[in-house]
Amino acid sequence: MTPRTLTARALGRATLARQHLLHRADLPVLDAVEHLLGLQAQAPTPPYFALWARLRRFRPAALADLIEGRHVVRTVLMRGTVFAVSAADAAALRDWVQPLLDRDLTTNTQYAADLAGVDLRELAATGRDLLGDGPRSLQELRPLLAERFPGRDPAALAYGLRNLLPLVQVPPRGLWGRSGQPRLTPLGEWTGHGPARPDPAVVLRRYLGAFGPASVRDAQAWSGLTRLGEVFERLRPSLEVFRDENGVELFDLPDAPRPDPAAPAPVRILAPYDNVLLSHADRTRIVSDEHRRRIVTQNGIVRSAVLVDGTVAGTAKLAVAKDSAVLEVTPWRRLTAPQRSAVEAEGLRLARFGAATAPTHEVRFPAG
Repeated sequence: MTPRTLTARALGRATLARQHLLHRADLPVLDAVEHLLGLQAQAPTPPYFALWARLRRFRPAALADLIEGRHVVRTVLMRGTVFAVSAADAAALRDWVQPLLDRDLTTNTQYAADLAGVDLRELAATGRDLLGDGPRSLQELRPLLAERFPGRDPAALAYGLRNLLPLVQVPPRGLWGRSGQPRLTPLGEWTGHGPARPDPAVVLRRYLGAFGPASVRDAQAWSGLTRLGEVFERLRPSLEVFRDENGVELFDLPDAPRPDPAAPAPVRILAPYDNVLLSHADRTRIVSDEHRRRIVTQNGIVRSAVLVDGTVAGTAKLAVAKDSAVLEVTPWRRLTAPQRSAVEAEGLRLARFGAATAPTHEVRFPAG
């Protein structure tokens, strides 16, 4: 039997439904974090804005309390980037993506040459020793590592530790309304969760539940790992199989939501670095190839994207001053009057969330 074809719009609606971007969910914050397999968190605040876009009545304190209580941690995971994940998922997913982080030590264009020939076991042991007295920042670790490995680049050594050891960024880093440079400590000592070896099939089923339907290449783009086709072949008897408009094979959970492509999609304003924009090889279900290149800046910052009718229609940036909070929206296509009104209404809600104490809140569009 020939697999049914799903259009880009159908795929977009399915993914938005699973991401709670078609309808905000009434979920405990920890449950939402685990369902989404973490929230991308290169900067402190994006996880809060990501949850605001997905949950009803979300309060920043709900996530901040989980971080302070060590139930959610900030650590390096998929694609070698920082995620805010549950403590249990941090232990399991870190072991799963470790091959990616090991490979990066020999391929990273900035640090690989300086790490060549370093005894990585000795480096990891040194890092554990140096962190035994308490959390330290990478900047604090660099001179200490230079003493142990004379003649080596301290920045490269510190980067090596970041990949070799499961480390978490401790508060106040990542707390709403607080500041602080990333200070690191071993995951197990912080949470009490020892290393876990997850079944890759379980992880990929969870990925489909949050991002599907998806191809093998999509899952590899999300994780940064390779050879996941072998796992999907093992899963194939328990999955639904579709094709996209280019004939690419897609896998999905049989009972996962796949809304009617004509289902309305409300305006949503995504967080910077929002993982829904970065977790597929083919992202045209949500953002066109042309606009995909406009979302990411030259220095790697992923802008906050505005979704209109389920796809990226522009970007937004919140500017907060003492006397006002202004959300600047830059559309990339012509918006109808109702769409523009919906963007303004959602933008005002976001501005009030992101700058609750500002005396005034405003949404601005470019002149003309």
